[in-house]
Amino acid sequence: MILPIHYCSSCGSKTARSIPEGEDRERDVCQQCGVIHYLNPKVIVGCLAEHQGRILLCKRAIEPRYGLWTLPAGFMENGETTAEGAARETREEAAAVAENLCLYHLFDVPQINQVYVFYRCGIQNGEFGVGPESLDSGLYTPDEIPWDKLAFPVVKELLEKFLSDTEKGSYPIRQSVIRHPRKR
Repeated sequence: MILPIHYCSSCGSKTARSIPEGEDRERDVCQQCGVIHYLNPKVIVGCLAEHQGRILLCKRAIEPRYGLWTLPAGFMENGETTAEGAARETREEAAAVAENLCLYHLFDVPQINQVYVFYRCGIQNGEFGVGPESLDSGLYTPDEIPWDKLAFPVVKELLEKFLSDTEKGSYPIRQSVIRHPRKR
């Protein structure tokens, strides 16, 4: 569900839903200055960071999913590439410097208007810590991953595919669509 924009961010006047000329769908258009307000998906970027066969996980210190485990990831910022954002999130959440980033998996999550972009990477000198958005972090072997305490379905799917790819010794760039049932 896309919530409407009621007031123009340029002039503060009221907007109305209409199909602008040359467009194929309704948008919120300012009735005063004519600015078209586009609502686009949010991009989440992150790293599947590993060191000596162990995967870096962070325990969330923020909602949603406070206290559950995840990969270091978060919203991409304006002015950065997806790889720069993924590396920044790894620094912020796990005090780790991501190195040798390789695009690994893209997830489309249309029901919540999000796109997830994950990179495989190493950790410089194997060093990590705890950032302000994490309660804890650690390197885990596949057998040590807290599967029943993972924060998000995307993380579980990503880890499962990574472990399968590791067994095969091949890491293709992957793309998935995650469909969540709509709440009524």
